[in-house]
Amino acid sequence: MFMGEYQHALDEKGRVAIPARFREDLGERFVITRGLDQCLFVYPRPEWIKIEEKLKALPFTKRDARAFTRLFFSGASEVEPDKQGRVLIPQRLRDYARVEREVRIIGVSNRVEIWSEAGWSEYIDEAGLAYEQLAETLIDFEL
Repeated sequence: MFMGEYQHALDEKGRVAIPARFREDLGERFVITRGLDQCLFVYPRPEWIKIEEKLKALPFTKRDARAFTRLFFSGASEVEPDKQGRVLIPQRLRDYARVEREVRIIGVSNRVEIWSEAGWSEYIDEAGLAYEQLAETLIDFEL
């Protein structure tokens, strides 16, 4: 399970160090793709395969299903960390997530997310205000 929040910076080649705690569970090769809310999703191979199966089950006759799967898979890139634990984030994904230099890497249960520093701050400002309301609406048990 992935959890926690880390601040890192891209180097001049567009590489970012994946936190050591995440690298172990991500494995030797993993997948980065477009996420939601203008962040990037990072999946270990076993989790990627589960998502792939779910998306393959969507009806290809539905326009929204075709559009989502096209965008999700066309943005995907399999990566392998170098000896320093860095991975190259493809330019098209950096553009999508508005990643320039500073990033936030967060653990979200079965995946890791990579956010631009500005994008994460904006998200926290907006979603943070509704945190208690979201919990009340979505969770049926006490934390």
